[in-house]
Amino acid sequence: MNRIDKKFIQLKKQGRKAFIAFITAGYPDLPTTAKLMIELEKRGTDIIELGVPFSEPLADGPVIQEASGYSLKKGTSLPKILDLVKKLRKQVSLPICLMTYYNPVFCFGDRRFIDKATAAGVDGVIIPDLPLEEAKDFIRYANQKVLANICFVAPTSSNARIKLISKAGKGFIYYVSLTGVTGSRDNLSADLKANLLRIKKLTSKPVCVGFGISSAAQVKEVSKISDGVIIGSAIVAKIKENIGKRNLVQRVGSFVGRLNV
Repeated sequence: MNRIDKKFIQLKKQGRKAFIAFITAGYPDLPTTAKLMIELEKRGTDIIELGVPFSEPLADGPVIQEASGYSLKKGTSLPKILDLVKKLRKQVSLPICLMTYYNPVFCFGDRRFIDKATAAGVDGVIIPDLPLEEAKDFIRYANQKVLANICFVAPTSSNARIKLISKAGKGFIYYVSLTGVTGSRDNLSADLKANLLRIKKLTSKPVCVGFGISSAAQVKEVSKISDGVIIGSAIVAKIKENIGKRNLVQRVGSFVGRLNV
């Protein structure tokens, strides 16, 4: 059992739902990322999803794509991100997940990545372009090291696929609330409730919803029917809005605090 499992047990006892905040590591720079992570915990965030910048982020919309490109130009790399997490573990106690594409992991080496990530204090990893059929060795070793491999379920996933994902994944199930890429949307998917009810009948794991959620009203609505809400593009957009301002961290923290109702 790692920090993610303990967090969901704690939330269930408290009758609360998880608020998961995504930020791109190194955007606008790594020292600011560190300050943001500390601020997010102060503002009541339950889990931090830290994005590893990649040159071809196929699942991400324009906001996070831009942030990834900006971060890469600043020299952000996977080793630097792992060092950042390791140093922050003295100040940040909440669960930290890395959201990364498989290419950086492959280049780093699967086992080396898992060893370094767990040693740094990473609790989970989300790799959208690593299908279960090709991830058996990765998952087996991650399980040995108690690193949660968090899997996606889509609106198009079959019942059989959901059961397979539930069995293979750890931590929580990441439900992609719409077909397409990340990014803020004005309205939630019409079939969101029906799909969540279907998924929750097929798994005992927590189900958290991401992609397209951007307002406090949407957070509140989705929290009624899920175990947690993931906000990414809206937070990254707020970071962009405040780049160059001395109080960037406080402004982003205040924004997150208003979302997390």
